[in-house]
Amino acid sequence: MNRLAPRPFLMLLAALFALAPLQGCRRVRARLHRRTVRAEVRRGHRVYDRYCALCHGRDLKGYAADHANALGNRDFLAVASDQFLRDAIANGRPGTPMSPWSTSAGGPLDAKQIDDLVAFLRSRGRYRPERLDETPLTGDLESARAVWAQRCQTCHGERGQGSERATSVSHPNFLRVVTPGFLRATIRHGRAGTQMQGFGDLSPQTVDGLVAHIHTLSFNPGPPPEPEFEPPPTLEHAVIHPEGRAPSFTLREGRFVPADQVMRALADGRRMIILDARATSDWNRGHIPGALPFPFYNIEEMADRLPRDGTWIIAYCACPHAASGHVVDELRQRGFRHTAVLDEGISYWTTRHYPMAQAVQVTP
Repeated sequence: MNRLAPRPFLMLLAALFALAPLQGCRRVRARLHRRTVRAEVRRGHRVYDRYCALCHGRDLKGYAADHANALGNRDFLAVASDQFLRDAIANGRPGTPMSPWSTSAGGPLDAKQIDDLVAFLRSRGRYRPERLDETPLTGDLESARAVWAQRCQTCHGERGQGSERATSVSHPNFLRVVTPGFLRATIRHGRAGTQMQGFGDLSPQTVDGLVAHIHTLSFNPGPPPEPEFEPPPTLEHAVIHPEGRAPSFTLREGRFVPADQVMRALADGRRMIILDARATSDWNRGHIPGALPFPFYNIEEMADRLPRDGTWIIAYCACPHAASGHVVDELRQRGFRHTAVLDEGISYWTTRHYPMAQAVQVTP
């Protein structure tokens, strides 16, 4: 019996030796995973600095231009899933300053770069999204509409289109991917550090009714298929009316040229260059006739191809001045003196019903 006594101990020892390689493999895999995530975050940080920081701020606190939201806001990252972030980056909010950034939509970012960017944004939250209440809606839609009129539309607009104080909540691309849980949590808790206060005093039925009402604000048949476009002309063909005389502009603050003066110069056949400082995906969908895409994030690659003969160069964007102002600042630093920002931006141009052009679509 004494000879058999140590056998359980030997069996336990053998089991521990057998488990040691397995645990070592797990530790190696964990280290590799951490390294992979850190690499994604570093790459995503570079992408963010180049394409996003101009509007959303280097510190991710938002509102550096127009009403670009605070992407580093803890309450936002708590409800935004990775897929929500990917879709917002890839497809944007056409018709607003938020461009579609994916290559499939004509932007500069491929799927891997978008994943890296999401990893960087997620790293700023330092936690995963909350488990949201995605149960079916049960609220009273009619009574919720009265609450919307009293407490929501002052900031978000009667149709949820947004205002000077808040972003839109009725854009089709937003409604296509947002979940009831996202909206429930945002209404109840708000966004700390922003004008979006929480409405914790509302009953669950009223919150559900507001969520249902938001989904009625825009008809959404689903995302349309993305058209394909021919490549834009090169900057070697940037000059509009190359045989025309120089325009006479009166700049506000030595920087901003009124859209009406630019329109008049175009109609009179004056020589000039017009640069669209937005993402190329926005240029594809609509631009000032003769304007060429000159994305604010590609100045280093493109500025050397502009003529240095004193031709007036006008830049515009939708911010209305952030991206175009950045382009003009960079061009002036490179010695281009006759440069100006289109005052009021492309939005004012379209509200005046001035001419617009689109890229040539490729026939499927």
